Amino acid sequence: MQRLLSAGVVLFMATTALAQVHNKVLFDATKAQMAANADWVIDASTYNIGTGTGGAMTVGAGNEANPSRYPSPAQSGITSTTAETYWKGASSSWAVALVKQGFTVETLPVGARLTFGDATNAQDLSTYGIFITIEPNIKYTTAEKTAIVKFVAAGGGFFMVADHTSSDRNSDGFDSLEVLNDVVNSNGIASNVFGITFNTQNYSVTSSTVSTLATDPLIHGAAGAVAQMKYSAGTTMTVNNTAAKGSIFRTSSRSNSDVMAAYSTYGAGKIAACGDSSPFDDGTGDTGDTLYYGWTDVSGDHAQLAINACLWMNPPVPPPQCPSDLSGDNVVGGDDMGLLLLDFGACTGCPADLNGDNSVGGDDMGLMLLDWGAC
Repeated sequence: MQRLLSAGVVLFMATTALAQVHNKVLFDATKAQMAANADWVIDASTYNIGTGTGGAMTVGAGNEANPSRYPSPAQSGITSTTAETYWKGASSSWAVALVKQGFTVETLPVGARLTFGDATNAQDLSTYGIFITIEPNIKYTTAEKTAIVKFVAAGGGFFMVADHTSSDRNSDGFDSLEVLNDVVNSNGIASNVFGITFNTQNYSVTSSTVSTLATDPLIHGAAGAVAQMKYSAGTTMTVNNTAAKGSIFRTSSRSNSDVMAAYSTYGAGKIAACGDSSPFDDGTGDTGDTLYYGWTDVSGDHAQLAINACLWMNPPVPPPQCPSDLSGDNVVGGDDMGLLLLDFGACTGCPADLNGDNSVGGDDMGLMLLDWGAC
């Protein structure tokens, strides 16, 4: 009965999915990803946060990185030749690489809400294509876990990265692998929801045992072929349903209970997972932390795997040649101006926000007039 109920829930959510949002990636920073010897942020806006009561990240409690929603400098300044040091933070190279692929990136900052289908939340998951969490050290609430699962079922991409056992950065009693297993198994919808669970282990190993499937999206993707992965203290995973598959294995036996990188599907969405954060560390994290620079390790395969996964989960769509053509009829005219006026005022993620300032106004009207006519 439980299996039938879970399948029915997935089918219902998939058939009621929102239109998929392309090109937008959200990195989570609400679960102490910056605590102690960690710095899993895509940029460092200020350094004024630390571990407070109960392991929560608290402004004024330390000098850890405290990223804002939009990374600085502006991502509009990134070109194909921009150095990956454009931003600071242990996962900033990942973010820069995504921008080069046509994505836009944001952070869910400390104090922000994690929801799905809440129109009052400007950063609701429904406005993103991919949600990435690297070493979350605080458990997600039941409402947040449900939001993540519904987001995936509706077509979202979810990349979860854990670390080895006994890596509780904020001393609240939970390692990141426990936090993510809690999402998978205690989310208010179904247990073993993605078919991927993190083992309680600690390995340092380099493996070249990759999936033999020619269709593996992490190994054979647009960013390049992946041949190996290096763990610098991480945990493996167990894949245990038909949708979940291992991409890289710790040993040549290719055991489904000894997986280093994995992927799965759920509803209309897709999931990628890794049991070590070190492969995604770019060496630009907080100078007071001891991190392990792995982004360019093993001939750059870590970077290629990360980008392959994102391109598979939510391939970016090139922007229209004429953004002012809101109606899509290849002419900018009265219909488009009417659509712009309907969104006039504060408006996050609106197509009519032509200058990207989260507001539709006179500047956007001016840009539309510049495109007036056949376009």
